[in-house]
Amino acid sequence: MPIVDNAIYVDGRRRATPVDLEQTFETLRDDGGFAWIGMYRPAEAELQAVATEFGLHPLAIEDALTGHQRPKIERYGDTLFVVLRSARYLDAPEEVEFGEVHLFIGTNFAITVRHAESPDLGRVRKRLEATPELLRLGPQAVLYAVFDEVVDEFSPVIDGVQNDIDEIEDQMFEGHPSVSRRIYELAGETMSLQRATHPLPEMLAALERGYEKYDVDLELQRRLRDVLDHVLRVVGLVDGFRATLQNALSVQSTIVTQTQNEQMRRLSETAITQGEQVKKISGWAAILFAPSLVGAIYGMNFSNMPELRWELGYPLALALMLATSVTLYLVFKAKRWL
Repeated sequence: MPIVDNAIYVDGRRRATPVDLEQTFETLRDDGGFAWIGMYRPAEAELQAVATEFGLHPLAIEDALTGHQRPKIERYGDTLFVVLRSARYLDAPEEVEFGEVHLFIGTNFAITVRHAESPDLGRVRKRLEATPELLRLGPQAVLYAVFDEVVDEFSPVIDGVQNDIDEIEDQMFEGHPSVSRRIYELAGETMSLQRATHPLPEMLAALERGYEKYDVDLELQRRLRDVLDHVLRVVGLVDGFRATLQNALSVQSTIVTQTQNEQMRRLSETAITQGEQVKKISGWAAILFAPSLVGAIYGMNFSNMPELRWELGYPLALALMLATSVTLYLVFKAKRWL
């Protein structure tokens, strides 16, 4: 359902829960206070109805419908348009899932448009309704609470990524086959975290510059400064993760290169050893081939062979075999084949 929750707040209390947008507009005009309309992936017609009633800028509506926007803060007259990128860590696949929320903050309305499961705006609403003294401050309190929730949801993500990095450091030196891929994927998630968190300090600074002009309550100013402190911590940790992963990728490349070099060295040593063995086998084969050749020739026993009936033929054949073998042995020994 596109409209997740719809309420009118007067003096920090929920005064009415309209069943549709028409009733919301009528109640707001009759009772005063401010409306907080929570929407989840609304259709164009539904968002246009809200835009017409509250005078939202077409460019902001286009961004809210399209999604996939970078974190930013823009002001259209009395309406503040804010885009925030949230994140949550999924334990089973060990990866980070990113969400997006758009806020329209006016003098008497707060409209939140989500495009993912996070941030948990239902929890934000319950927390604000439990503190009417804060909700009494109006739509700007909603802006603070959503900002605070988005930043708080980065904490378990930071813990999850830190745990992944610790595992990667162990796997690198254990020679895990998939560690390079995991480093690359985690580096991509870290870059997405940087894109989600890096604009936040400047966005909060832009809000701070408008405190006096837009009469922001002092308590909200203090709370937004606290959010800024948390944001700066998150940004610093994410930047540290990026640097660590870059170093890990360099170290992994070095380890892979060293492993490949070691394998090549072993292959070379094996080839050299095999070459030496082939030399020895070839040398002994040649030594044994010479007497075999002489014996084979004189073993044919043809009647007209020369020296067949010669009295010194047998001793001479043996001497020839021995001399050939010794000569070949000395030659191969000199060449270090044997």
